[in-house]
Amino acid sequence: MKNTHPHHPFAKFRYALLGATVWAPLSGCNETHEETKKTAVIEQIVEADVMVVEPVNWPTTVRCQGSLMADETTTVSAKVGGRVSAVLFEIGDLASAGQILVEIDSEEYQLQAEQADAQLSQARAAVGLKPDDPLDGLNPDNAPPVREAKAVLDEATKALARINSLAGSDVVTENDLELAIAAERVAAARLASAQNAVREKIALIRVQMAQRGLAHQRLNDTRVPSPFEGYIQSKNVAIGAFVQAGQPLLTLVRNQKLRFRASVPERYAHQLKVGQRVDVRFDLSNQVREGTVSRISPNLDPMNRSLGFEVDLDNADQSLRSGLFGEATIEIAPEAKSLAIPTNTLQRFAGVDKVWKVVDGKVKEQVVLVGSARDGWVEIQKGIQSGDILVQDSEKGKPGKWLPVAEKKTSAPPANKLPEQHDGTKGDT
Repeated sequence: MKNTHPHHPFAKFRYALLGATVWAPLSGCNETHEETKKTAVIEQIVEADVMVVEPVNWPTTVRCQGSLMADETTTVSAKVGGRVSAVLFEIGDLASAGQILVEIDSEEYQLQAEQADAQLSQARAAVGLKPDDPLDGLNPDNAPPVREAKAVLDEATKALARINSLAGSDVVTENDLELAIAAERVAAARLASAQNAVREKIALIRVQMAQRGLAHQRLNDTRVPSPFEGYIQSKNVAIGAFVQAGQPLLTLVRNQKLRFRASVPERYAHQLKVGQRVDVRFDLSNQVREGTVSRISPNLDPMNRSLGFEVDLDNADQSLRSGLFGEATIEIAPEAKSLAIPTNTLQRFAGVDKVWKVVDGKVKEQVVLVGSARDGWVEIQKGIQSGDILVQDSEKGKPGKWLPVAEKKTSAPPANKLPEQHDGTKGDT
């Protein structure tokens, strides 16, 4: 059996080792506690500029998508039938207003116009009008047939008067009197007939004038002009083709001014007004154009519950093309205000947005909810309020005591020493 007496040499050695082993951890714990205590007493100094949160002008905007449309698009058609003799423009060419685009064979229409001219001259000659005499100046009573009938009537009237003066004598019989009365009546009827005939011929002249005008109009319609200045978008005919009246020949577009057509959701319909500012961005051409709401649809689209509108955009330089896709930003409340801060005041990490807020001289982290961003500023929807003080540069933000930059020379501790602790001692760096 082993000896375990306390005075045994090995027993003393065991007690000595045990004591050393127990003292070492206790000594280590004491040193860690002292370091933690020193660290807790030390407070970091945050030396940074600050800003006061205030409402700024932040117009309420709505974003929507749409496409560019030509200001005018028309299909140029033939007004008369015939064989195409010339096509004077190709796709992409610029045509001025009134410039001839297509020509149709005009020989037959030329003959019809000449025939109408001849028939009109014949009708005018029947009433004694010269080619240059105005029709409105013609008095039916001055027409030769009327003057002749009037002369016959005057003679019959005088003859009847003479017979009436001799009616009581044996010179004139009753039969002579009756013949004179009948002759006078026949002459009056012939005068009325002559007057009617002249009026009929005047009406016929007007008919011939209208037919002549139609014949010359058909002749002119063999040359198809451009209704406005624009570009040829498509061509549907070629030389030698026979076309009917109303058949499409060319498609013409006017895009010196373009229309951006889009729509806003129903909830913004009551706020959309003509004249509101609109910025339209075209990613394909990397352009931003400024305009105003020009037209608003009177009805909501029942399919998608949206309200359509148009914005006129100048395109004199032809840098934009109809059909381009664009994104519009509409200012529906230009005088609206909101809390906003510079983007460098906001700090984003791991999907969390935050700012450094100064409260009672202490810098603290504050999580915020951001809204839209524009021109180096970002809207803050939640987390701060007007009058809050924020560290202006988020890179300098950290928990600690705020020290204004202006107080650096008088209040800041030396660079190689820590601030004084509450117990009067100074910590080492």
